[in-house]
Amino acid sequence: MQGGRIEFSKDMKKDYTILIPNMLSIHFRLFERIFHSHGYNVQVLKNDGPNVVSEGLKHVHNDTCYPALLVIGQMLDALGSGRYDLNKTALMITQTGGGCRASNYIHLLRKALVSAGYAHIPVISLNMSGLEKNSGFKLTFAMIKKIGAAAAYGDLLMLLDNQVKPYETISGSSSSLVEYWVNEITARFDKGRAYSQREIKNNLGSIVKSFAQIEREDRDTVKVGIVGEIFVKYAPLGNNHLEEFLYSQGCEVMVPGVIAFVLFKTDNRIEDIKLYGGSRIKHMVVSWLLGYLTRFESFIIDAVRKEGTFAAPSPYSHMKTLVKDVVGYGNKMGEGWLLTAEMLELIEMGYGNIVCAQPFGCLPNHIVGKGMIRKIRELHPESNIVPIDYDPGATKVNQENRIKLMLAVGAER
Repeated sequence: MQGGRIEFSKDMKKDYTILIPNMLSIHFRLFERIFHSHGYNVQVLKNDGPNVVSEGLKHVHNDTCYPALLVIGQMLDALGSGRYDLNKTALMITQTGGGCRASNYIHLLRKALVSAGYAHIPVISLNMSGLEKNSGFKLTFAMIKKIGAAAAYGDLLMLLDNQVKPYETISGSSSSLVEYWVNEITARFDKGRAYSQREIKNNLGSIVKSFAQIEREDRDTVKVGIVGEIFVKYAPLGNNHLEEFLYSQGCEVMVPGVIAFVLFKTDNRIEDIKLYGGSRIKHMVVSWLLGYLTRFESFIIDAVRKEGTFAAPSPYSHMKTLVKDVVGYGNKMGEGWLLTAEMLELIEMGYGNIVCAQPFGCLPNHIVGKGMIRKIRELHPESNIVPIDYDPGATKVNQENRIKLMLAVGAER
C-alpha cells in the first residue's frame, strides 16, 4: 500500500488482468492490443444493462456526475460477475489532471471498492501529468505514439462507418469492413507495423478506398450530429445506445472524432504554461505532442478529401476559429469551448440536427452545451438542436420521444 492506496507492482504485471471501462468500441479494441504488446493483459469491459447502474447507485453518491456512476458501476458489476480472479485483477482509469471531476473518479472508485468489499484491488491511473505512479505500470513514449496512431485509425473507421451504414445495399457490409480493418490493424500492431507516419498515411488511404467500394444507394435520411460530455457522447452504455436508435429511425449520424478532444486538452496545457508558467521541457514535450497529433488529424482529412466520396471533418485549428466570437477560449473545463465548436462545425458540414447529450451533474457540459444553444440558433436559425438529459432517473422512452420530435422537424426542413 502506498499513500493509502494499493500500488500495482512489477510482480502484478506478470499475471494480473487489468479491466478498463469501455467508451469507444472501435478505438478501445485497438488500444487493448497496444497494451497487450507491452506486456499488460488489458481487457475492455462490455457489460451493460440495469445492473451497471444499480451498482453505481449503490456505491457512488447520487449527486455525482452520471459518467462516474456508470464507469464505477461497470467495474463493480464486472468484479461481481464471477468471471475474474479477484486476487489477480486490477482496474485502470484515466486522470486528465484538469478541473473536471473526471480527474477525481479514481478516488471515488477506490472508495466504492472499499464499500463493495474489494479494497485489495489495485487501481492504475492512466495519466500524462504525473498524478500517480505505479512501479508495475508505465506509460512510455512508444505507447503514446502507438495510441495516437490507433486513435487516427479509430476516428477514420468511425467516420466512414457512420457515412456508409445508412446507405449500404447489403446490410452489414460496413460493420463487416470495420471488423476486417480492426483485425488487420491489430495484426500489424502485433508485428510492430502500422505505426510509422508513412504506414499510417498509406493505411488510412486504403481504408477510405475500401469503404468507397461498398455498394450504396440513395436514400432519404435526416443527418444528425451527436455532441456532449465525452463519455455520454461516445459510450452506448452512457447514451442508451443512441446511435443504434438513430439508425433505426433512418438517420445518418456524424460523431466528432476523439483526436480533436485530445488536441483541445493538449492545446490547453500550452495555454496554461503561457499564462501561469511552467518548465521549458514540459512546454517542448506538449508542443511536440500537439504537432504530432495534428499530423494524424491532417492524414485523416487528406485521405478522405483525396478519395472524394465522403465528408471530411474540419481541422482543429478551424474549429477554434468558429467559436472566436461565441465563447471564450478560457472556458475549458470538461469539453469546454470545443463542445460549442463541434456544434458549429456540424452545422457547417450539413448536420444541423444535433443531439446534445447532457449527463447529470456535469456543470461545464450544461454551460457550453445546452447553455450555448440559444446563441447558436441566433447565428444559425436553420439549426435544430435538442438537449437530452442522461441520468439514472431518465427513461429511455422519454429520451427517444424527444429525439423523435427533433427528427420530425428535421424531416420537414
